[in-house]
Amino acid sequence: MRAGSRLWHASPLTYLGLILAVVLSAFPIYWTFIVASRSNDAINDVPPPLLPGSHLAENTSRLLANDDALFLYGLANSLIVSLVVAFSVVLFSTLAGFAFAKLRFRGRNALLLVIVATMMVPTQLGLIPLYMLMVELGWQGTLQAVIVPFLVTGFGVFMMRQYADAAVPDQLIEAARVDGCSTLRIYWNVVLPALRPAAAVLFLLQFMQTWNEFLWSFVVLDPDTPTVQMSLKALATAYYTDYSQVFAGTAIATVPLLLVFVVFGRQIIGGIMEGAVKQ
Repeated sequence: MRAGSRLWHASPLTYLGLILAVVLSAFPIYWTFIVASRSNDAINDVPPPLLPGSHLAENTSRLLANDDALFLYGLANSLIVSLVVAFSVVLFSTLAGFAFAKLRFRGRNALLLVIVATMMVPTQLGLIPLYMLMVELGWQGTLQAVIVPFLVTGFGVFMMRQYADAAVPDQLIEAARVDGCSTLRIYWNVVLPALRPAAAVLFLLQFMQTWNEFLWSFVVLDPDTPTVQMSLKALATAYYTDYSQVFAGTAIATVPLLLVFVVFGRQIIGGIMEGAVKQ
């Protein structure tokens, strides 16, 4: 009640600051769609255009017809990879988080320490060994190479472990055991519903990270099996860049992220508010 009261009596200056922050945060997305609807020459106009143009359909048609970019193919590949990785990370992270938070087994703390330590290893450090492993497995140039290595993350496990420890009372687990529930049934019927806000946040974060990932995809995939980021890279050559196509592709590539945020937004805000109230 106290937090809500403070928010309700916030000063006009606070609201002005919040509105300014929202405008500054949303402007890059808005301007991307503006430029995507303009001609290539109009992009360099001074002052820059702030209203939509009439070239969106033309730019999109040229983008989809560009054989070097394979944009629709890259879009479909990124959608498959991001959804599979995000769902897998949420599944394994909630399972592992439940185990580390509520189950007692030998070596639990040491194993958790190893998982947390993996978060400190830079991705670039494992690039060459991982590439050699993909070559040995014969996965180079396939989507398996950008899916399998990222099905589980140390960050996801740690995040779910911390949330499960705080959100799921031990008495609830014990009551479920007294009622005859197995461990998996406790996870499915008791723990997973309690972890839903944090799982939604983790899904969104993992989807965004996988969707925007470029370096590993560029290294291990072939140009004829691109992700959407590789398709956007193919639009820029050393001698000429059609920015109207690049921004049209960027605008289209932003839509799935916005849809995921809309679908999971309620759960995400609920999880954030729940954490704020607990604090």
